Amino acid sequence: MTDYILPGPKALSQFRVDNLIKDINSYTNSTSVINELRSCYIHYVNGIAQNLSEQDTKLLEVLLTYDSPLDIANDPLARQLNDAVANNLPSSALGEDTYLIRVVPRSGTISPWSSKATNIAHVCGLQDKVQRIERGLALLIKTVPGFPLLENLNDISLKCVYDRMTQQLYLTEPPNTMSIFTHEEPKPLVHVPLTPKDTKQSPKDILSKANTELGLALDSGEMEYLIHAFVETMKRDPTDVELFMFAQVNSEHCRHKIFNADWTIDGIKQQFTLFQMIRNTHKLNPEYTISAYSDNAAVLDSENDAFFFAPNSTTKEWTSTKERIPLLIKVETHNHPTAVSPFPGAATGSGGEIRDEGATGRGSKTKCGLSGFSVSDLLIPGNEQPWELNIGKPYHIASALDIMIEAPLGSAAFNNEFGRPCINGYFRTLTTKVLNHQGKEEIRGFHKPIMIAGGFGTVRPQFALKNTPITPGSCLIVLGGQSMLIGLGGGAASSVASGEGSADLDFASVQRGNPEMERRCQQVIDACVALGNNNPIQSIHDVGAGGLSNALPELVHDNDLGAKFDIRKVLSLEPGMSPMEIWCNESQERYVLGVSPQDLSIFEEICKRERAPFAVVGHATAEQKLIVEDPLLKTTPIDLEMPILFGKPPKMSRETITEALNLPEANLSEIPSLQDAIQRVLNLPSVGSKSFLITISDRSVTGLIDRDQFVGPWQVPVADVGVTGTSLGETIISTGEAMAMGEKPVNALISASASAKLSVAESLLNIFAADVKSLNHIKLSANWMSPASHQGEGSKLYEAVQALGLDLCPALGVAIPVGKDSMSMKMKWDDKEVTAPLSLNITAFAPVFNTSKTWTPLLNRNTDDSVLVLVDLSAKQETKSLGASALLQVYNQVGNKSPTVYDNAILKGFLESLIQLHQQKEDIVLAYHDRSDGGLLITLLEMAFASRCGLEINIDGGDLESQLTNLFNEELGAVFQISAKNLSKFEKILNENGVAKEYISIVGKPSFQSQEIKIINSTTNDVIYANSRSELEQTWSKTSYEMQKLRDNPKTAEEEFASITDDRDPGLQYALTYNPADDMKIGLELSSQRPKVAILREQGVNGQMEMAWCFQQAGFNSVDVTMTDLLEGRFHLDDFIGLAACGGFSYGDVLGAGAGWAKSVLYHEGVRSQFSKFFNERQDTFAFGACNGCQFLSRLKDIIPGCENWPSFERNVSEQYEARVCMVQISQEKDNSSEESVFLNGMAGSKLPIAVAHGEGKATFSKSAEQLEKFEKDGLCCIRYVDNYGNVTERFPFNPNGSTNGIAGIKSPNGRVLAMMPHPERVCRLEANSWYPEGKYEEWGGYGPWIRLFRSARRWVG
Repeated sequence: MTDYILPGPKALSQFRVDNLIKDINSYTNSTSVINELRSCYIHYVNGIAQNLSEQDTKLLEVLLTYDSPLDIANDPLARQLNDAVANNLPSSALGEDTYLIRVVPRSGTISPWSSKATNIAHVCGLQDKVQRIERGLALLIKTVPGFPLLENLNDISLKCVYDRMTQQLYLTEPPNTMSIFTHEEPKPLVHVPLTPKDTKQSPKDILSKANTELGLALDSGEMEYLIHAFVETMKRDPTDVELFMFAQVNSEHCRHKIFNADWTIDGIKQQFTLFQMIRNTHKLNPEYTISAYSDNAAVLDSENDAFFFAPNSTTKEWTSTKERIPLLIKVETHNHPTAVSPFPGAATGSGGEIRDEGATGRGSKTKCGLSGFSVSDLLIPGNEQPWELNIGKPYHIASALDIMIEAPLGSAAFNNEFGRPCINGYFRTLTTKVLNHQGKEEIRGFHKPIMIAGGFGTVRPQFALKNTPITPGSCLIVLGGQSMLIGLGGGAASSVASGEGSADLDFASVQRGNPEMERRCQQVIDACVALGNNNPIQSIHDVGAGGLSNALPELVHDNDLGAKFDIRKVLSLEPGMSPMEIWCNESQERYVLGVSPQDLSIFEEICKRERAPFAVVGHATAEQKLIVEDPLLKTTPIDLEMPILFGKPPKMSRETITEALNLPEANLSEIPSLQDAIQRVLNLPSVGSKSFLITISDRSVTGLIDRDQFVGPWQVPVADVGVTGTSLGETIISTGEAMAMGEKPVNALISASASAKLSVAESLLNIFAADVKSLNHIKLSANWMSPASHQGEGSKLYEAVQALGLDLCPALGVAIPVGKDSMSMKMKWDDKEVTAPLSLNITAFAPVFNTSKTWTPLLNRNTDDSVLVLVDLSAKQETKSLGASALLQVYNQVGNKSPTVYDNAILKGFLESLIQLHQQKEDIVLAYHDRSDGGLLITLLEMAFASRCGLEINIDGGDLESQLTNLFNEELGAVFQISAKNLSKFEKILNENGVAKEYISIVGKPSFQSQEIKIINSTTNDVIYANSRSELEQTWSKTSYEMQKLRDNPKTAEEEFASITDDRDPGLQYALTYNPADDMKIGLELSSQRPKVAILREQGVNGQMEMAWCFQQAGFNSVDVTMTDLLEGRFHLDDFIGLAACGGFSYGDVLGAGAGWAKSVLYHEGVRSQFSKFFNERQDTFAFGACNGCQFLSRLKDIIPGCENWPSFERNVSEQYEARVCMVQISQEKDNSSEESVFLNGMAGSKLPIAVAHGEGKATFSKSAEQLEKFEKDGLCCIRYVDNYGNVTERFPFNPNGSTNGIAGIKSPNGRVLAMMPHPERVCRLEANSWYPEGKYEEWGGYGPWIRLFRSARRWVG
């Protein structure tokens, strides 16, 4: 075997270099120790052949050419770096004050980049020549003379290029390629000697020691249970595999011991366990719940009849099957891994939750997601806030700032690459000092962060339950990526308060995500499910905490069986792993399934087509025994009776006493002015804009997102609820599903029951912005985060569960069929500790009648006399409670009186009124927004921001204190925009439901003529505060802007922030030159035939469903075609008239976006000739590519006639994934030789919005200025980004990627190929557009204007 080292492209852009230099300077407390810095990637190639031939070496070099090359011709330092990397030189060879630093993946792991790059090389014909390709990073640093650089380089100074969790740092010598491509001998099986030969140590002592060393987190009852089982019953020593497996299966993380414990509080034994109280809600309201507490997610009956839209298993033609669509719901947390390593921690948090939704019943699928974060104060450098506390942190835990820069990117990257839209979430910061029951100071906050990942999905009705048993002899299969030495003991590690375990164990418990692999597994599940009655999956579980040691035993235990496994059948990338490491590692993207032997061949075919790795690792047995054999080491790592593994160790019992905190009452005299209060509250992260968390997440993939976070023509992130359409299919479906969140952790410092009730109420006030079917249809997920062992917190937890399980939820008729608990919310280090408050995160889910009837905070401009009406559910309280409000937090106070649900019946009556208001023929409610963080003032301001208008706010209160109380209290309520003539109708509906007039008051009115915000004292009519909308909105957006500036290219962040001040900006608009309702006579003249279009996808593509639907709606027959189909001859392009290359992340965008996909065509003779013939020899064909498909087609330009001057699409100028709604213009270039595009018939001159979601969309002309000139002269640009005034633009965010001349779409000279970065296929259902003018739904027949593009192609084919 020979290893090769090839220098790669530039690794860091200029602003990333500047950031790195800034980090090193700040670590060394200096301003200018670094003179020069260059960076490049290093490719390590592990060859199979002795030496690669010249031709193979050339091909390898072509494959590894992507992004921006080093400028070795003009830059001597770049040349020096290139040569030093190529010759594998040590740092010392480079001369004085010049250093060569390398960062490579940790030994024994394989980066997701590597597995995809290797895939591409193998598809391009190097499968017998190259074993694996891996990538590292090299930095060449020149310092001022004599500066001791090396002692100042570590994971802090290099944090923007080096993650100590997943990488290794080489400061002087280059890494040995043998350690990158490790091939160690397998490590042995270890026995733990519980039956000691010398009598000095008892079995308990020996097990206690193993418990600490292996990080098992066993309690004393469990240790006694194990000693009894091994020493007394089996009379043998356990293996490390058995102990580790037992610890994971029985960890708090998996067994929820605290929720099943018996409780004694203040000496009184409690009647119920926590879990019994939760189950009570389901017992009282089981209707519409198909499955609760028993599967990976709860399954609900949505009563929505729609379509199962999927490729036919035989013909691969996309077909609609009418059926009921059950809804599955799940919300998970991934707090501990996110604290240790934010990006991979949050990525695998979202990835694991997606697997939960895919492994429900007998195979299911996620539909949309949410992600949320609670951290301590951000302390943004240069933007520290007066209330923030800096109390340090443990060395091995990330800071709040780093978590909020990296973790959201990790979660978003996984969702984006998998193809799951993220349409909901929350963000909160807290660090505060309080006095405990004994009067001692405690610090409360989120040093142990909360990272929440959840969402909902769908399952076919016949597969909603795990009701097909696995039978003896069934094949037990692991589907998904190979195992690696990562994520050991995550289940046990997350069950311990952070800082109590050792840092090394924390490192071992971090995972890394490979979403593209998970996508392949999902495609396998989808294909199995599409087989209907022939679905080969008997049962399925995801592999999560504890790895296979948890998942495989669970799979057979569910069916009262045992199993026999061969541990060497488990796919593994790391030959040196011990049996314990193979069985217990938490490598991600894996599922375990039972498949009967006669269905194995079907399953195998599906996996091959999707390139999804799988292995049959064992078989189910009638004998309830778990045996794991190791033929390589000739040992038996596991030989256990199933009842021992799943037996009940002694039940936990908890004793606790009630110990309330000593909290002083709110002191408003500390607040100098209304002006100061408004300024501060708008800067609090839980109140301010969350834009920086939202634009990085795809919110349009699937084409089914009917309400995302951004609202209105100016796209302001203030929506209360996320809503999806039920399905695509033959016709447009109006029903859908909604989800919304609620959390009030600060209130729990004052009252746990108030906090719990408010969380539920907030989630309900949010979800009722949608047209929810009924209260009984609503189901909640409850995620309980608590430092349960901290003094006083046990009784708080019990009180909170009791408040929901026995009081509020039964009163409202709402059930909690799913949830999760995390009981170690504390961080300890040195002599410090930070304890989180009890944090209950509620997510409400419900089916909706009509997704078009969702209310938003966008004010309606077409009603002259509208008023803003507050319904205040605390109206009967003499004084409003300010406890735990944003106002008090920004003055370092908590207060001692919390708002709560004062009257369950009033809340229920209010919610019933909302249902009734949605059902009215006439829209009585024009806009809606609930009152939550920041109080009434923030609710009203957010409505003004969304609507770019002014406000007149009227409040009572003669003095500052009463004004502050009225504007900033966070009592439950909501604001409605109502036209004056409908006010009495509105009051009547509320009154009929028991909400009397005293709860309803007018608090202001919108002013569309100006953008001035005025607060008026309603008694004296004096203006007590005035400011402009733009200044207030900039203050509200400041945190988001500062975070964006640190994370992305600061230039684009500044451009976006400045655009807030443009009062004249007309917003998004639809200026069309055609009528979207015109179907171009396709129905009348062309419906007898449906020409075939290949809906083409490569591994990692995720946008095929909506693409297939659009072509079908336009009169084509859409066929699911994979690249493996073309490579293996199942389909040929000769069979198709059209080709559509879909969006997504082919090969995870490795080796350049779309480039791996294109190279797999260009460097495979058979497939290349198919494409070449399709483009060059036939005259009846067309091709369309969106996003990743556009990048793919642009890289095939050498075989598309006349397209040699096409650009490639490179990294966005912001250097960030941008998910936006942008305006584009269809160009009218008539003065050149090119033909009109077959897709844009009658559309020239139109200007309209479109969904955009990509990280690499900047049209780039690499050759020279001439290339751009020729391209423009030939009229090959047909779609350009314009600003809201209709002018072609390169300004961000109107142009989301910085494309030259606003280029968004390109065509071939013959007009038959169109490639565009935006996504028309995602917005062809009108409702899937984030905003459209009212009244258009009926006028356009439910279609969005972009349907014309697909109809135009159908008309052309004739």
